[in-house]
Amino acid sequence: MKTTVYQSAHRAALASIAALALFGANFAHADVDLAKSSVIATTKQMNVPVDGKFRKFSAQLNFDPARPAAGSANVSIDTASYDLGADDYNKQAQGKEWFDSAAWPAATFVSSSIAPAGGNQYKVTGKLTIKGKSQTVVVPVVIASQGATQTFDGSLPIKRTQFDVGTGEWKDTSVVADEVVIKFHLVASKK
Repeated sequence: MKTTVYQSAHRAALASIAALALFGANFAHADVDLAKSSVIATTKQMNVPVDGKFRKFSAQLNFDPARPAAGSANVSIDTASYDLGADDYNKQAQGKEWFDSAAWPAATFVSSSIAPAGGNQYKVTGKLTIKGKSQTVVVPVVIASQGATQTFDGSLPIKRTQFDVGTGEWKDTSVVADEVVIKFHLVASKK
C-alpha cells in the first residue's frame, strides 16, 4: 500500500508539474532547453514531501519584456513522463486512478494574459487542463536574463482533487495531501 500511496502522491505532483512547466514557458520568446530545465511536483504522503519530475514537455512561447501583454504560451506535458525514481511507481502514476495517461496523454496550459508584477516578476493567467478538467490559474514567475538566455522560476500550488488526480481510495486526502506544489526552473535561449 505504501508503494501505491507514494505513486499517488507523485501523480498529483505530475499535475502540478504540468502546470508549472506551462506557466514558466509563458515568459520567454525562446526555445526551452529541456536538459537545463526542470518541472517538479511536490506532494505530501503521510505528511512527508515527495518530489516527482516530468521528463518530457513542449512549449510554444512568445514573450517580449517590453510588451508583456502581447506574450503568449502554449505548453503540453507528457503525463507518462512523470518520474518518481522507480519504474513501478511511475507505472502506477500513469494508471487510471492517477494520471490515466492512456486516456489523457497530455496536461496542457494555454495562457490568456501576462501582466507585470513589479521588477522582473510577472503574473501569467491561463487555463490548466489535466485529465480533461480545466481551471483558470494565475502563476507568479520571476524572469532573469543573462546573455543569450532567459530563466523563468516559480511555483504554483494546486489541488489535485480538482483535476481528478487520485481517484477511488486515493480521493481521501488523509494519506496523500490534496495540495501539490509545482516548482519550475526553465532555461530558454532567446530567438
